[in-house]
Amino acid sequence: MKHTLDCTGLECPMPVVKAKNMLEENENITLDVIVDNETAKENVNKLAASMNLSHTAKDDAGKFIITIVKNSSTKVEGHKKGMVLLVKTQYLGSGDDELGAILMKSFVFSLTQSKPYPSKVIFVNSGVKLTTQNEEVIKNLKVLENEGVEIISCGTCLDFYGLKEELKVGTVGNMYDIVDSINNAESKMSV
Repeated sequence: MKHTLDCTGLECPMPVVKAKNMLEENENITLDVIVDNETAKENVNKLAASMNLSHTAKDDAGKFIITIVKNSSTKVEGHKKGMVLLVKTQYLGSGDDELGAILMKSFVFSLTQSKPYPSKVIFVNSGVKLTTQNEEVIKNLKVLENEGVEIISCGTCLDFYGLKEELKVGTVGNMYDIVDSINNAESKMSV
């Protein structure tokens, strides 16, 4: 069955939420999701990939059409479980920012030295400055990424700070991805 879902003008994470709901409600479906920005296109593509569904995207006069195919023989993959670490700020702890910056560098380095690694490290608010501007932290995050740890920076946060083009490690995520990752984690920690 073929369906079209027009998500033009919708803010993050609504295109992903609507597409996921439609895909979960239908066993056999070819779904065309129409969005009007690159970020929404990337997020819908990530959703399809995370569900192990075939998908293609095409540009159509400033709009993007992502076609996702799900049928009864498609095995929908579950999420990789494990510990999810939510980094809410560029500093560790509250008080002196200079000390907080030193502690955060030490914390991220220490993550590379202890196992098991978290399955995901998610950066929100000023935490995204660690994936874009802090070279020492970025170097250690790349070590984790090379070991299979997903490094995710909030796209809204990157946009807010004008840092989206400066992302140096990991991928851009959306709030739906972040909440879904936290909900499906075996354990969670925030700093």
